[in-house]
Amino acid sequence: MRLLVQPGDGASPLIKAIHSAKTSIEIAIFRFDQREIEMALAHAVSRGVAVRALIAHTNRSGEQNLRKLELRLLAAGVTVARTADDLERYHGKLMIVDHRELYVLAFNLTYVDIEGCRSFGAVTRSQKLVREAGRLFEADSKRIPYEPGADELVVSPGNARRELGDFIAGARKELLIYDPKISDSAMIRLLEERARAGVEIRIIGKVTHESSWLAVRKLSGWRLHTRTMIRDGQLAFIGSQSLRGIELDMRREIGIVFRDAKVVDQMVKIFREDWLAAGHDMEDAEHEPAPATKFAKKVAKAVARELPAQLAADAETVKEAVRAALRGVVEEAVMHNGHNGAGAK
Repeated sequence: MRLLVQPGDGASPLIKAIHSAKTSIEIAIFRFDQREIEMALAHAVSRGVAVRALIAHTNRSGEQNLRKLELRLLAAGVTVARTADDLERYHGKLMIVDHRELYVLAFNLTYVDIEGCRSFGAVTRSQKLVREAGRLFEADSKRIPYEPGADELVVSPGNARRELGDFIAGARKELLIYDPKISDSAMIRLLEERARAGVEIRIIGKVTHESSWLAVRKLSGWRLHTRTMIRDGQLAFIGSQSLRGIELDMRREIGIVFRDAKVVDQMVKIFREDWLAAGHDMEDAEHEPAPATKFAKKVAKAVARELPAQLAADAETVKEAVRAALRGVVEEAVMHNGHNGAGAK
C-alpha cells in the first residue's frame, strides 16, 4: 500500500504509473485538465498499451469540457466509454495499471485539486481489490448492473452506507475525519453515539447539524477535497464519498478501506498537523475584535477627526459633529455589508 498526498505529490506518481504500463490502463474520469496525464495516456497508446477511459456523462460544470476531452482521447487512440445517466452523478476516481495495481483517488485529475487541495489517494496491489475494481469498471463501461463483491472496496450506492457505518461503529478510542460536508442524519447519530461511548472524534470539514459531541474545525490553508477517516490509528478509509445521503445512496462513488501501519501512521501525522493549524486559525479568529467593537472604534476615530476643530464650540455643535461622524460610519457599514451580501441568496 502507498499513500498519495496532495498538495505535495502532484501528478508525478500517476504519470510514472502510466509510463510504466506494459499492457493495459483503465481510468475513470470525472474532472480532468491535467495535460501531462493526457499526453502520458496518448504516449502509452503509441507504445501498444490498451488504454480505456470511462468518462462521466456530466459534472457540475457541464458537458462541454468532458466532450472535448473525449474527442481528444479518441483521436489519440484511447478507447472511450461514457457513463450512463441512471445515477445522480458518476463521481468516483480510479485507475488500474496492467491489472495488477489499483489507484483509488479522492482528488480529480485537475490542477486545482492536485495543487490546491488537501486530498489523498491509495495505491494497492491487492489482487482481490484490483479484480473487484476491474469488475466495477467493466460494469460501468458497459452500463450493466454492478453488485459489490469485496467489502474493502467501498462503492456507492452499492455497499457504501453499510461499510462506512460499520467503519464508524467499530471505533473504540478515536475517529479522525476529513469530510467537506457531513449531513446524513443516520451517520451523524452514529458519530454522536460513538462520542457518547467515549470515542474521541475530530472532524476537519463541516457538519450541518450542530452537535456538542463532535469537535469540528475548518481546514487551514487549502481547500478540502478528500473524504477520509482513520479509526483507532489502525484502519483507514480514503474515497470520494462524503457522509451525505446523496453520495451514499444516489451517486457512483468509490473508496477503499485498508490496514497498513506505515500508511495509517503517515495519515495520522498529517491529520494532527492539519488539526493543529486549524486550531491556530480559530485562536486568531477569537482575538479578532467583535463587529460591534470594530464599529465603536470607527466611530471614535471619526469623532476624533471632527472634534479638534470644534473644541471651542458650544455643546450643540459637538453633538452635531458626533451625529455626522455616526452617519458616515453607518453609511459605510451598510454599503460594505450590501456589497458582501450581493448574490448571496
